Amino acid sequence: MIDISSRHRPLALLASVVLAQVLLLAFQVKREHEVRLIRYWTVQAITPAERFGSWGLSKVAGVWQGYFALRNARTENERLHNEVDGLRLRNRELESQAAEVQRLSVLLNLREAHPEAPMIAAEVIGASADATSHTLFINRGERDRLRRNLGVITADGVVGKIVEVFPTSAQVLLINDKDSGVGALFAGSRTHGVVKGNGDPEPRMDYVVNDEKVKVGELVLTSGEDRIFPKDLPIGTVVGADPGNPFQSIRIQPAARLDRLEAVLVLLTQQDLTLLKTREASAAQPVGSAAKAPAQSPAKVAPPKSPKPSGPVGPRAAADTKRQTPNPEAQAASAPAPAPAAAPPQ
Repeated sequence: MIDISSRHRPLALLASVVLAQVLLLAFQVKREHEVRLIRYWTVQAITPAERFGSWGLSKVAGVWQGYFALRNARTENERLHNEVDGLRLRNRELESQAAEVQRLSVLLNLREAHPEAPMIAAEVIGASADATSHTLFINRGERDRLRRNLGVITADGVVGKIVEVFPTSAQVLLINDKDSGVGALFAGSRTHGVVKGNGDPEPRMDYVVNDEKVKVGELVLTSGEDRIFPKDLPIGTVVGADPGNPFQSIRIQPAARLDRLEAVLVLLTQQDLTLLKTREASAAQPVGSAAKAPAQSPAKVAPPKSPKPSGPVGPRAAADTKRQTPNPEAQAASAPAPAPAAAPPQ
């Protein structure tokens, strides 16, 4: 062992001397831009180690940021999800309230536009569970002066009539119920009929002869003959007409959305809702129009003519006629004398 180490000692010493010589040469030799060779070799030797160290540190930092630093991210994520769900629910509530305000404003405008017809607003609180019956319940009753056979409408058109009244609620029969009937007429031809329900969403108009020309889309109004609804309220539009025996089968699309009712108006009388239009038209006339109108000259009144007798006139009749006939000379004498004209100033 000692012999082997002593044998290689000169080689190790030679290698050390050669390495020292090379390093000295590298220190003395310069490359481009006055960069020493020893510095270039040192950078080339250290760069891989630096790259490996940087890669290792980046992986360690990624593990730390991706796991240890985000150990509360799940809790925060759940909190944010709950907050978003709450905001969505609040947004739906605000949208629902805005839609309700819009519906109530439409009913309020209709009520204010017709102060001559007393009506009361009501909210729909329930509907019939029977599939063949189209009725609903409102939150107004006997305490609100409701009674049977009062008309129920919306701003769009006719809804139905009240059939049962309770202390705090009432039952409304819709126009598409099989037991319902409304006096109706066409807006164009003014042909009368009766709109009856048959349990389907679309009621039918009966008692219209086959010779009557019915157009799809024609407006159907109330006729007022049922003593429940005022005249000329919209019921719906024609969606189809088929000839029948002896009358046509006319299908009507209701003007009011009977499947989406939330608020309605109950008419407390059959007062015509179109009276306000005449009142507004007269009120819209300017006040000074009558004053600005040209003054008409007073009509000249002709003196009364004495009646001419149709037959022979006797002495007594002639005297009566002479007594009734005005004397122009007597009238002129009885007339007041005109006032004297004022003398001109001297």
